Amino acid sequence: MHTSLLKMRTAISMILTAICLFGAGGIGAADKPTGPKPAETPELVASGKLIYVQRCSFCHGLLGDGNGPAADYMDPRPRDFTLGTFKFRTTASGELPTDEDMFRTISRGLSGTGMQSFDNELIKSGLSETERWAVIAYIKTFAQEFQDPELDPVKTGKVIALPENMPAYSAEIVAKGKKVFEKAKCWECHGKLGRGDGQKAFDREDDWGFPIRIRNVTHPWKIKAGDRVEDIYMRFSTGINGTPMPSFAKALDKEQRWQLANYIKSLQHQLTGHQVLKASPVENALPDTPDDPVWDNASPMDIRLAGQVIGAPRWQNPSIELVSLKAVYNDQEIAFLGEWDDPFKDESHNQDAEVDFKDIAKVGAYNSYVAANDAIPRQLETFRDAIALQFPVKVTTGTKKPHFFRGNASNPTHLWVWKADLGAVEEAVARGWKQPPKNQSAEQQQIITKASWDQGRWRVLMKRPLLTEDKNDVQFVKGQFIPIALNAWDGSNGEHGLLMSLSSWYYVLLEAPTPNKVYIYTLLAILLTAGLGWWLVKKTEANA
Repeated sequence: MHTSLLKMRTAISMILTAICLFGAGGIGAADKPTGPKPAETPELVASGKLIYVQRCSFCHGLLGDGNGPAADYMDPRPRDFTLGTFKFRTTASGELPTDEDMFRTISRGLSGTGMQSFDNELIKSGLSETERWAVIAYIKTFAQEFQDPELDPVKTGKVIALPENMPAYSAEIVAKGKKVFEKAKCWECHGKLGRGDGQKAFDREDDWGFPIRIRNVTHPWKIKAGDRVEDIYMRFSTGINGTPMPSFAKALDKEQRWQLANYIKSLQHQLTGHQVLKASPVENALPDTPDDPVWDNASPMDIRLAGQVIGAPRWQNPSIELVSLKAVYNDQEIAFLGEWDDPFKDESHNQDAEVDFKDIAKVGAYNSYVAANDAIPRQLETFRDAIALQFPVKVTTGTKKPHFFRGNASNPTHLWVWKADLGAVEEAVARGWKQPPKNQSAEQQQIITKASWDQGRWRVLMKRPLLTEDKNDVQFVKGQFIPIALNAWDGSNGEHGLLMSLSSWYYVLLEAPTPNKVYIYTLLAILLTAGLGWWLVKKTEANA
């Protein structure tokens, strides 16, 4: 292979793998420069051009048109700088960004996209402030609008400032914001609970003709330009150029926009921080439905997922990035409840639409990643929604576990695969990702399931006996840390087969109820200690 093509392939792989595994956006990155902005001299522009070619062109293209080698594999696509249309600004709708807006984006990155942070205080491979200013100076040469003084938003007074003396986050301001959310009909796009399920069909496009999926505002890591109240307020005030998201600067006053921003902040999911799912003991029968009140008392564990980029075909644009799990058990059975957001209920599966990724044209001539657009059907009523729980077949000790991507021939995994079109769970054994999982026989299928979808969220229950006679089944024993991992598919996002999101290993622990005798022994020990102390005090007083 030609050296330049090899380098291009390596660069694309590095970019996409970094996006899939680590995401983008620099939380905590600087909003403002620490020093003065240098003058835009020809030398600064030339320096910026060199940096741009080396660090930015693989996505944004050498011509700044958003058509770099990696662009077809990214969703959303990189910005086309030649049009002078920028989404995230502090300027009025339709206006150019300020230089400081561009500095903020380059420094912080954009969460949920391929635009990484370039703040060198956060990452060693970042850019110094001077280098960031140089890149900005060069980017401005792509659009002639930046050369027109009459379009400079600073000079024309089109910059929107954050409001002063606004009330702090509180239940009262959130309640007011909810009323604004309903009055402004934000739910028509974002859904009544903010899960992005207001869109009923894929009929939204940006100004470049690419499809838009409405943002799930309950996932703060997906809010591109920042999840703080101030960031959200600015989006309502400026709108997002090039998209259907309008400015509300005229429709809502600043107090209403501030209230609305606080309400959106209140919807954001607070991630759990532990990696052990504690299955709670239940004395009576386990629940048969996802809405059983028993689940209200079970502790959740959030599992983060990323695109499957380990084996070809590699998928860098997953839809499902978070699943919350709960578990309960009694002396006979164990039950899991998985919950995740999905704006569309996909209950059909068209096998004829499945893509044969042996066709090199579908995965790219120089890499094994799948193109974001046109390579697969990303539409309704094409592929099913699905989720799989994965456990090691063999009992593991210490840190030894099968590979989290389906294990291998000597360390297989046990899969519980729920498929929306079947309304059932298929138990299977996987011996590595290079071969399809093998379904177990009909008599070995022992999992009972029940699922519901409502307002952009799936809730799926899976229940099975704790112990089985099948040597390929995971066995649940009290007090044992049992590894668990997830695979998930969003059908309308084109996901099927190895096009999916997946997690690394977490753990399930069946909590053993504390015997009553432990409490009795503890009480006796306290009484004995108190009695001994009283006796010593009396003895000391008698000898005094």
